Amino acid sequence: MKITVGSRDSKLAVVQAEMVISFLREAHPGSEVGLATFKTTGDKILDRRLDQIGGKGLFVKELDAALRAGECDYTVHSCKDLPMEVPDDLPLVCFSAREDPRDVLVFPQGMDEPDWSKPIGTSSRRREIQLRALFPQAEFASVRGNLQTRLRKLDEGGYGALVLAAAGLKRMGLGDRIGRYLSVDEVIPSAAQGVLAVQGRADAIPALFDGFADQDTSVAVLAERAFVARLDGGCSSPIAAHAQLADGAITLAGLYYDEENQLARRGRAQGAVEDAVPLACDLADRLLSGEGETL
Repeated sequence: MKITVGSRDSKLAVVQAEMVISFLREAHPGSEVGLATFKTTGDKILDRRLDQIGGKGLFVKELDAALRAGECDYTVHSCKDLPMEVPDDLPLVCFSAREDPRDVLVFPQGMDEPDWSKPIGTSSRRREIQLRALFPQAEFASVRGNLQTRLRKLDEGGYGALVLAAAGLKRMGLGDRIGRYLSVDEVIPSAAQGVLAVQGRADAIPALFDGFADQDTSVAVLAERAFVARLDGGCSSPIAAHAQLADGAITLAGLYYDEENQLARRGRAQGAVEDAVPLACDLADRLLSGEGETL
């Protein structure tokens, strides 16, 4: 059997796709598994924030086209970058176990704290809204580009710190650049942060990924994505959700930003794992109605 795995052509995306390829080669030794890379619109436009150019869908449409054209059999995504609406003909096949879901601060080389005289680099409104509550003295500025480009801009003096996902740094072997972890209580992560999603066509074979797919992560991700979808959270909306499972229960933390009143509200909900999606929708409804802690 020949399997072609599709990916964005950034170094991090390729590393993540190769994680899936390595699994497939080990789990199905008789198969020929290869990689095909594609440059997406989101990778090409680097002078504006995602919410200014169309959101996360810009990272997937070329990969969707490649799947439909048969140029690859499966695609691998950072699940947090996937739009909430998934085409019926291109289902999500599985979710990986979650890497560290936290956001982190990365300081300029040689420093052990941010340089507050310079802006913190982030293109995420979700991060900025929550960090303003933590660091009222901070200024923020957009930063785009791949991981290496962002780190170079930081070390060249353009920013006092960067806010990045721990998962990407660790997968790239750059965990030593992490200056401070931001707990999921301080900064609620993006829905599905740290999770890889495998997408395929209608003829996808989920059993190929037995041993790679993680059931607990799947439950958490479906709840997180349901929370965002309930709030009509488009790809650029500053909405956050993070679920944790323990002893048959799920605890979900969520952040909603009221654009009209420019207010952010956070809340939590807990219930049985089997009620994960209704629980997420109920939390979204409560925050939408004005309940929750205001940042």
